[in-house]
Amino acid sequence: MRAPIAIVAAMQEELGALLAVMPDEKKVRAAGREFWVGHLHGHAVVAVLSRIGKVAAATTATVLLERFGVGAIVFTGVAGGLAPGVEVGDVVVASRLLQHDLDASPIFPRYEVPLTGHARFATDTALSDALADVAADLLRDPVALLGQIVVNDFGLAAPSVHRGLVVSGDRFVSSEAESAALRRDLPDALAVEMEGAAVAQVCHDYGVPFAAVRTISDRADDAAHGDFTRFAAVVASRYSQALVNAWLARTPAT
Repeated sequence: MRAPIAIVAAMQEELGALLAVMPDEKKVRAAGREFWVGHLHGHAVVAVLSRIGKVAAATTATVLLERFGVGAIVFTGVAGGLAPGVEVGDVVVASRLLQHDLDASPIFPRYEVPLTGHARFATDTALSDALADVAADLLRDPVALLGQIVVNDFGLAAPSVHRGLVVSGDRFVSSEAESAALRRDLPDALAVEMEGAAVAQVCHDYGVPFAAVRTISDRADDAAHGDFTRFAAVVASRYSQALVNAWLARTPAT
C-alpha cells in the first residue's frame, strides 16, 4: 500500500477548502496540531495547517514524516511576488527553495545551511512538473475557477504559471525597500514567503519528495497588506482546492 500524501496548507482558508472535499477525514492531534487523515480521489491523504514561520513549518513536516509516515509532501499557500512579471493571481511552482535570512558567514557561505553543503534545496522534479501542468490548465480559464466578479476585482484576467527559486524567511516582507533588497541579493528569486525552505530542508534530510505551489497574493511591497484576507478566502483557497483535486484525480492511486 502506498504511503499517504501530505497536503500542507499555509492558511486556514486553504485547509478548510480541502477538508470540504475529503469525504472521510478524521482528526488526529499531535504536537499541538490537528492532522486530518482521510482519502481524496482514492489516495490516502494527511492534511494539516503548517503554521507560520520556518520553525513551525519544520515541526509540522517532521511530525508528518515520523508520526504519519507520509511518502511525499505538497505545500500550498500564498507568497509575495519578487521578479518582474510575477503578478497577483499568478502561481509559482518552486524548483528550489532558500532561506533568505540565514547567514552563518564567514564560517559558511551566506545562505548555506551549516553542515549540509546546500543553500538551495531542490524540489521533486516529477511532482513539480505534474503540479505545474495542472496549474497551467486551471489558469487558462480563471472565470470558470473564480467567477467573473472575483476576476474583475483582483485583475486576474490572464494569470500565469512560473517555475524557479522561492525564498523563505521569518519576516513578512511588506515594503518596497525590503523587496528591492531581496531582488538585489537574489536576482533569480521569483517569490518570497515564510515556510517553504524549511520544509524543503526537512524533506531533503529524510529523502522524501517535496513540492511547493504558491499563489501570488501581493508584490511584497508597501501595499502587501492590502485586501489579503479576502484574497485568501476567494482566490488562494479556490486555487489550492482545485489544484490538489485535479492533481490527485490525474495521479493513479494504488
